[in-house]
Amino acid sequence: RGWRTAVRKRRRRALEEAGTPAHNLGSLQVDMSYVSCALRVAAPRRLPAPWRSPRPYSSTRGPTAEKSVPYQKTLKEESNGSTGPSRPPPASAEVVVIGGGSLGCQTTYHLAKLGVTNVVLLERDRLTAGTTWHTAGLLWQLRPSDVEVELLAHTRDVVSRDLPAETGLHTGWVQNGGLFIASNKQRLDEYKRLMSLGKVYGVESHVLTPAQTKELYPLMNVDDLYGTLYVPKDGTMDPAGTCSTLARAAAARGATIIENCPVTGIQVRTDDFGVKRVHAVETAHGTIQTPCVVNCAGVWARALGRLAGVHVPLVAMHHAYVVTERIEGIQNMPNVRDHDASVYLRLQGDALSVGGYESNPIFWEEVSEKFAFSLFDLDWDVFMQHIQGAINRVPVLERTGIKSTVCGPESFTADHKPLMGEAPEVRGFFLGCGFNSAGMMLGGGCGKELAHWIIHGRPEKDMYGYDIRRFHHSLTDNNRWIRERSHESYAKNYSVVFPHDEPLAGRNMRKDPLHEELLQQGCVFQERHGWERPGWFSPGGAAPVLDYDYYGAYSWEQHKDYTYNKLLADEYTFDFPPHHNIIKKECLTCRNALALFDMSYFGKFYLVGPEATKAANWLFSADVSKAPGSTVYTCMLNKRGGVESDLTVSRISSGDPSSPLAPAFQGDGYYLAIGGAVAQHNWSHITTVLQDMKLQCKLIDCSEELGMMSLQGPLSRTVLQELLDTDLSNEAFPFSTHRLVKAAGCTVRAMRLSFVGELGWELHVPREHCVRVYQAVMEAGARHGITNAGYRAIDSLSIEKGYRHWHADLRPDDTPLEAGLAFTCKLKSSIPFLGREAVEAQKAAGIFRRLVCFTTDEKVPMFGLEAIWRDGEVVGHIRRADFGFAIDKTIAYGYIRDPAGGPVSLDFVRSGSYELERMGVRYPAQAHTKSPFDPDNKRVKGIY
Repeated sequence: RGWRTAVRKRRRRALEEAGTPAHNLGSLQVDMSYVSCALRVAAPRRLPAPWRSPRPYSSTRGPTAEKSVPYQKTLKEESNGSTGPSRPPPASAEVVVIGGGSLGCQTTYHLAKLGVTNVVLLERDRLTAGTTWHTAGLLWQLRPSDVEVELLAHTRDVVSRDLPAETGLHTGWVQNGGLFIASNKQRLDEYKRLMSLGKVYGVESHVLTPAQTKELYPLMNVDDLYGTLYVPKDGTMDPAGTCSTLARAAAARGATIIENCPVTGIQVRTDDFGVKRVHAVETAHGTIQTPCVVNCAGVWARALGRLAGVHVPLVAMHHAYVVTERIEGIQNMPNVRDHDASVYLRLQGDALSVGGYESNPIFWEEVSEKFAFSLFDLDWDVFMQHIQGAINRVPVLERTGIKSTVCGPESFTADHKPLMGEAPEVRGFFLGCGFNSAGMMLGGGCGKELAHWIIHGRPEKDMYGYDIRRFHHSLTDNNRWIRERSHESYAKNYSVVFPHDEPLAGRNMRKDPLHEELLQQGCVFQERHGWERPGWFSPGGAAPVLDYDYYGAYSWEQHKDYTYNKLLADEYTFDFPPHHNIIKKECLTCRNALALFDMSYFGKFYLVGPEATKAANWLFSADVSKAPGSTVYTCMLNKRGGVESDLTVSRISSGDPSSPLAPAFQGDGYYLAIGGAVAQHNWSHITTVLQDMKLQCKLIDCSEELGMMSLQGPLSRTVLQELLDTDLSNEAFPFSTHRLVKAAGCTVRAMRLSFVGELGWELHVPREHCVRVYQAVMEAGARHGITNAGYRAIDSLSIEKGYRHWHADLRPDDTPLEAGLAFTCKLKSSIPFLGREAVEAQKAAGIFRRLVCFTTDEKVPMFGLEAIWRDGEVVGHIRRADFGFAIDKTIAYGYIRDPAGGPVSLDFVRSGSYELERMGVRYPAQAHTKSPFDPDNKRVKGIY
């Protein structure tokens, strides 16, 4: 009925503007068919730019009058009306969880289940009062991430099996299935990728034709369908039922749940070593001493973070759905996601909830502390875009009324992924927030991982994609970046996830010294960690990244003839991209002559001090305590032997106090070069270890002060010998060594290394000299056929050589032995290092999963997530894949297991018959125990 009134007003206004006589307005009948007229006739609102005031597209108002959500009950209905805390806060606790929504309840439950009995959950009002109570509660099992598939599976198990078994209570789980709609081939290809990944994890799914879809869902319009993906065991859960059952199960294990207890402060103290740590939580009813706080405050997480001096990069937006009146024949139908129409249809008994993600969401500017069990008035101008898609998909909606509207706040982040883990600013302050309206479905898996993180210092699974440390510290309090990227991630939430997607928002935040030089030469940039790094080079000339235009929303004028965006759009395919041959040329020029790679975005740290060697011996798996001038490729591990990083470590001598290239220091010194996209993660990992060990050394970040150029290829020595004032022969300058030299009159640090499998050197150059050195190298290389090359070429060249990429081939849940990097571990020495015991135990017990290289004879593109079949059984999935131009084959790497549960030996790898499943089609593949390109490592030694 609210819908009827709102649409009647909107249509009346629209028709009046169109000149319809007033006497014709009174006879209007209101149903969903009025949407079309309203959208056609109504004049668009003209709105100002987002960071000017006032902001009509933003809401500064508090919540409106309470409205009903489509659940039988909410936890507010159980309230006894008391304004005081449900129980007095204790004097101390091991862990204090703040926020009684899905994540707070799940984290508390899993902490208690793992044996932390002295855990307190504080909720300002009643459980679920913030954003959880009005959620749609959907759970889809398949996502384009192996880790997320596992997290979703755990939530499903907790809600459908574990909690009912423990408590005898029903959580409100309904298994009615899920249906993903594809209106074009690319969308169905994406779903087929999900289906292949699902086979690895035992998630049942089926690709259906339009006719089969109609048979399953008779009320659906299938005339414009390309196909659908049906997942029978998807479903929905009830917020009140789930959270109250979680709270009861946690309390039964010793946890304390306190409602009506607002947090007023977080006490942080600095220890004797200058490290900030959580000390206590202040509430309106007493102070709780604790070393650990978990911020599960959802939309209010940013304000809670400020109490402790922690940046929480999220924004609050209105997010809405409507609930229809009864629809005959809709009972027992699956939930529907029509991504191309940006709409979902959730079964609600004998009705539907209809919602989606619009291009012009409303930001909630001034988040009210008083908000509880309340909603906003629905802005029909914003929401209307979802209705046409819903009507097109289920035409009966055109004749169906709306029973209620649900518009509440949700928190959204820059990459549409949650914020989890220990905050870099304060030890003991953990995040469990920013769930982008997916807190119910991800809550069980993430609650379990967060509990493990708190207890053991790290999660069980690879949670880097959710770890707050994935964002550079310069971005987490940058309001423009947070706002732009969160808007784009929201607006693109239902977009196809393509392999080479790049954001248009929040760009040009960090530029290296060669940025303008490369831009003029046609560089197509990628964004990583705020940096603009070279992706590939377009022969069409400069393609600058422009300021964000909000995709034309909020009356922003959308960029016309935007060259960079056009180049990206051409890349959005699951086939070989149209620029495939350009990248091929970059790769083969590197293999046959030489190429220059700008790698200036790399993290560049110095580890120096009296106990720097002690720290290095413990941090790094390889023996790096060699003489100055040495460079070592190594890993950093966690306690379980998982790889937290791979990097190069160079022993250096003390130099000039004013030099970023060779700083002065007391004691020993090491220069660390780390992939730029993971630099913050590395910084935080090293810093945490140094703090825990209380070592007398420090970590210095010179990433911005130094550039880095890598010249690679058989002619690299010829060219560099003209420029560097040192002998570059194998005898004088061996592989894996470095020294300070002069280049074009500038002092640089030259390292003989390669990440592409060729003869080559890296030049680490002070920022102010980078352009001069670059121009000298390009001038000298011009007569030898030098080319600029980017990271797309590096991806291809490195996989061809078998070099690992961290967070693709290597993750915190992979060990060096599994990844084929046993040579990075100093097991033959007696030197202890972090993770050594775990690696030794695994070596003794056997390796039960192993990273294997595969090639296919058929020239077919692969990008990762493809299922690996061995002798007719699924044994794993591909982590990373690319095309190798020198061997002219698709190359893929993935971890495999023995279905019988035995160790995976090299003989086991060699003895199998393999296929890789891409989008439901299997392709014969060959397994390799050595790199298929230059397996004897001759080229890096200069032997051609």
